[in-house]
Amino acid sequence: MRVKVFLTVLALACLFHLSAFAAHPLITDDTGTQGKGKLQLEVNGEFAREDEGGVKEDATELATILSYGVLDSVDLVLGIPYQFIRVKDAGNTTTENGISDVLLELKWKFYGKDGLSLALKPGLSLPTGDDEKGLGAGKAGFSYFFILTKEVEPWAVHLNLGYIRNENTADEREDLWHASLAAQVQATEKLNIVGNIGAERNADRSSDTPPAFILGGVIYSLSENFDVDLGIKAGLNKPETDYSILTGITYIF
Repeated sequence: MRVKVFLTVLALACLFHLSAFAAHPLITDDTGTQGKGKLQLEVNGEFAREDEGGVKEDATELATILSYGVLDSVDLVLGIPYQFIRVKDAGNTTTENGISDVLLELKWKFYGKDGLSLALKPGLSLPTGDDEKGLGAGKAGFSYFFILTKEVEPWAVHLNLGYIRNENTADEREDLWHASLAAQVQATEKLNIVGNIGAERNADRSSDTPPAFILGGVIYSLSENFDVDLGIKAGLNKPETDYSILTGITYIF
């Protein structure tokens, strides 16, 4: 029982490792950078629910993300996630909470012309979460993403292709891939409607089915420097979480 609960907690903790630095509520990132000397603060929340075989799993993450423009085309990004996880199984409830693994990324927009832009985004995951509680991987890992954005007003399309080195102490797969596609349309001066679909290699060695998701949401600009967002993410197959609700705020200094 305790092993099963631990593995469930670990699986829930891993739900958020890719979404922290995208333009919330999207999972897929865009090529946009802040500009030299500018700072962006994001506070994002995500609630995920999974019900499988009578085991009910709830996970909530609150992530604080800082993005700083080192150069006009280069951003340094720091993400600090805090997780709350609850698992109910046969009348027993297990809860865990705490800081998860801190994420550090560098986004470099190396090309931009005629609405097409390209970027590279290497990242480092620091083992700050308690891996014995399932809140972290227990080892430092890294990732490397290619990002493409194509803008044709009022539309924008974003593509992410990535590799994740999932170093861990839980006997998960270490070499993972990620592929996702997002689109957004500016419906009004202040409102953007977004959609997202994607999949990645399953970290669970017992399954060869890539978890796949679909997401829809909105981003509303209260002012030039302040946005709020809301999204709903659903699983397209069994390995993916049943559904998640995402919300957040973004402020640019």
